[in-house]
Amino acid sequence: MHNINFIRENPIEFDNYMKQRGELPISNKILELDKVKRETQTVLQNLLAERNSISKNIGKLKSENKDASSEMNKVDEIKNKINNLKELETIKDEELKTILSRLPNIADKTVPIGSNEADNTKYREWGEKPGFDFNPKTHFELGENLGLMNFETASKLSGSRFVLLKNQLSKLERAIANFMLDKHTNENGYIEYNLPFLVKDSALFGTGQLPKFGEDLFTAGEDHWLIPTAEVPLTNMVRDEILNQNQLPMRVTSYTPCFRSEAGAAGKDTRGMLRQHQFTKVELVSIVEPQHSQDELERMLESAESILQDLNIHYRIMTLCTGDMGFSASKTYDIEVWLPGENTYREISSCSNCNDFQARRMNTRYKLENNNIFVHTLNGSGLAVGRTLIAILENYQMKDGNIKIPEVLKKYFNNSDTLI
Repeated sequence: MHNINFIRENPIEFDNYMKQRGELPISNKILELDKVKRETQTVLQNLLAERNSISKNIGKLKSENKDASSEMNKVDEIKNKINNLKELETIKDEELKTILSRLPNIADKTVPIGSNEADNTKYREWGEKPGFDFNPKTHFELGENLGLMNFETASKLSGSRFVLLKNQLSKLERAIANFMLDKHTNENGYIEYNLPFLVKDSALFGTGQLPKFGEDLFTAGEDHWLIPTAEVPLTNMVRDEILNQNQLPMRVTSYTPCFRSEAGAAGKDTRGMLRQHQFTKVELVSIVEPQHSQDELERMLESAESILQDLNIHYRIMTLCTGDMGFSASKTYDIEVWLPGENTYREISSCSNCNDFQARRMNTRYKLENNNIFVHTLNGSGLAVGRTLIAILENYQMKDGNIKIPEVLKKYFNNSDTLI
């Protein structure tokens, strides 16, 4: 949510920021509604003061056994005006909130301006692409050839964009998640949580998925939704709270399934595990003081990177442009892993600084001397487990179709060198 004071003082600048995010000029409409709302509030305050004054006079007249009917009629008239103005105030307030709740965050000044992924810029890269003396296969060819990945049965059970993993491949996914959680909790300073997979409307509003992106979510009965990412419950743990300064920074993590309808991805990545309705992810969330959020973004990025470095898998980091960032983000880094079977890079993590955008929606602040200040929130994948499995399959494949086990995962496989 946006700071209305900033819009009042900088309407042209705000429109320029929104233009960078693909929005039409909107400040005039916002300020018009804001003006009516504030003028209504002023009239309301005056009427309430007048009513209180007349009510005191009525009491005085009655104590003196004088006729107070005229004054009582005035109170009734004022009461009707107050009710009408309160209704108008509510209407304008809801209209204002509706507009503001659907506008994306302002991009940080260091974010490249652009309209789509072609305008993203490379931040850095790590490692080298693996070399093969054979034509590397895709993850789904490898998984199906090993008899450990089944899309047909999954489709029979649940429809398209689902998969069954069997035996050693199922174990590999579990090992990846365990390794990530161990790394983030033992070395990277995050506290692990086991979370609900269902959340209310208010939680999704707080992190920015609702109201604008409801079609990308799965509903689960009255006022409940399946989580699209653990970011939602992790971040909302501090909703409607005033934290103490010594509670910050908060760094939390969780391994959960994620559920997405992929409404805007019809026809994209229909083969394999890249884009599914259900997948697992280890999520990282930080709650920090405003002056530390940019440094925290770099720290979170390094935490996510550390997983791929330990797995010795080549990747690059892209700084997303204004037109390619997520709704709540002020700045986002995408980690893109190299997939030799596809001969391309694929996103495996997004790390975003949301500044106080989500905190304003959640009403989350912290005490600083005599003030309550909105916190800054950050989130990132640390990493997407299914896509990490894909990366391992394609980067560690052997000519005979077997898969080498990365050194850091061997302890989960009785120190075996290969998957089969």
